[in-house]
Amino acid sequence: MPVTPAEMQTWCETIVEGRAAAPDLGLNDYLSAVPRLESLADLPSGTVVLVRGDVDAKPGATVGEGDIRLRSMVDTLKYGQERGWKQVIFGHIGRDPEKSLDKVAKRIGELLGCEVPMIGDWLDEETLTIKPEVKQTIDAAEAGAVIVLENTRKYNIERVMWKAKKDDVPALAENLAKFSNECAEKIGSVYVHEAFSAGSLDASSVVVPAAMEKVALGKYAAGEFDGPMQKCLGATLAVFSGIKIDKLDDMEAMIARGSIKQIFASGSLAMAIRKAIGELDNAPVSLGAAEDPVNKGEPWYIPEDRVAQAKAIVADGREKGITFTVPCDSIIGDGTSKDELEPNDQQFDIGPKSIEKFHAAVGEFIEKHGSGAVAFHNGVFGMFEDPKFEGGTKAWIPELKRMKEAGVEVYVGGGEGGKALDKYGEPDWVTHTFTAGGTVLNALGSEPVPYLVALRLGAK
Repeated sequence: MPVTPAEMQTWCETIVEGRAAAPDLGLNDYLSAVPRLESLADLPSGTVVLVRGDVDAKPGATVGEGDIRLRSMVDTLKYGQERGWKQVIFGHIGRDPEKSLDKVAKRIGELLGCEVPMIGDWLDEETLTIKPEVKQTIDAAEAGAVIVLENTRKYNIERVMWKAKKDDVPALAENLAKFSNECAEKIGSVYVHEAFSAGSLDASSVVVPAAMEKVALGKYAAGEFDGPMQKCLGATLAVFSGIKIDKLDDMEAMIARGSIKQIFASGSLAMAIRKAIGELDNAPVSLGAAEDPVNKGEPWYIPEDRVAQAKAIVADGREKGITFTVPCDSIIGDGTSKDELEPNDQQFDIGPKSIEKFHAAVGEFIEKHGSGAVAFHNGVFGMFEDPKFEGGTKAWIPELKRMKEAGVEVYVGGGEGGKALDKYGEPDWVTHTFTAGGTVLNALGSEPVPYLVALRLGAK
C-alpha cells in the first residue's frame, strides 16, 4: 500500500527523534518486533525481494580480500535463491557519489557462483521515478536471479536525511514518500535488511521500508544482534577511543546497565574524562588546543558542557565501583611525548607512560575479574595511519590477546578497531570482530539503531 506524505512525515520524525520518540524502548524491544528472514519462507518463486545489502566494500584480487561485508550477505542471498526469489541488492559504497559498485557486483557473483548484473542509472532524479529498464531487467530475469543497483548515494534523495532535524522533515516528506512508493511499485514490495553496518540515515535504510508490504532482518544481521551483541550488553570492561566526543553519551548508557567495572579511554573522549578527574581530585589538567574556543569548529574540540558531562559520569561511576583508566601523557604533533599539554598542543596519540599504565591496568583487571568477564573494544588510540602516532594502538592490540588468553571474552567493534586488529594482530586474538563500529555503539549506547527503528515501524 502506498505511503502518503503525511504518513512519511510521521515516520521520518520518529526516525530522526531517535530515543526521544520512544524513551522506554531498548535494543531488544526493537529486535523482538522485527521479523526475521524465515518469516518470508512462504514467498512464492519469482517474488522480487529488495535487499538492502552491506555493499560498502573494496574487494581485493581474490575472494577473502576486502569483502567480509559481502561474504556476510551470502547466507541470506542463497536462502532467497533456493526459493526462487529475484533479489535486487541496493546500497552505497563510501560517501563519494561517483563511486561505483561494479567490482562489488562482480565479487557477489563470485561468492554465489552465478552472474550478477548491475544496473547503472536506475533513478530519474528530476521526477524521482525508477527508470523503465529496471523493471524490464527484473521481469526478464530468471527465478533465483540476483541483480545489483548502482551506488544509491549517487542520488541526492538517498542523502537528504543525513543531517535532518524534526523541523526539516515536513519539507522532505513528499519526495521521500514518492521515492519509497516508486521502489515498492517498480522494484518490489518485500524488503530484507542485510546491511549490519548501515547505521546512517540513508533513505535506502530508513525510508524505503515505509512503503513495503513485508520487511525482515537478514540472517547475518540478526545473528550479530542475537549473539555477540547480547554478550556486549553485559560487558564488564569497555574501551572507548577516537575523536568523537559524543561517544560520552554511549559510555553513559553502557554504565547505566550496571555491568561495567572497568573503562579504558583514549582520544577526545579520554581528554574530557582526564579533565573531569583532575577537577574532581583538585589536580587541574590542561587539554591544550582541544579546549581553546577558537577551535570550536574542529571535530576534536572539547566544549565545557562535555567536560561537565564527563565529570558527572566519573562521579557516578566511582560510586558504582568503576575504575577509569585514562592517558597520563600525550604524543603531540612533532612526535614527542608530553606529560602536560601546552595551550597550543594537540594530542595525536597516547604516550609511553600511558602505554605502561594501560598494561598494568589490564593485569589488574584480569586478576580481579578474569575468566568469564566480557570486554568490548572500539576505535583506536591515535591517528594510527601515521607511523608517528601508531604507538598507542600498536601496543594496545596485544592486550586484547592477553585478556582472551586469560579467559576474557573480547569483542571488537568494526571500522578502525577492526583495521587495527588486522594491522597489528590476528583474528583469533579476540572472540569476535563486528563488521561495523558505529552500529555497535548505537546498539550499546544512547540512541537506537536507525534501521531497526524503521524495520519495527515497517513490521507494524
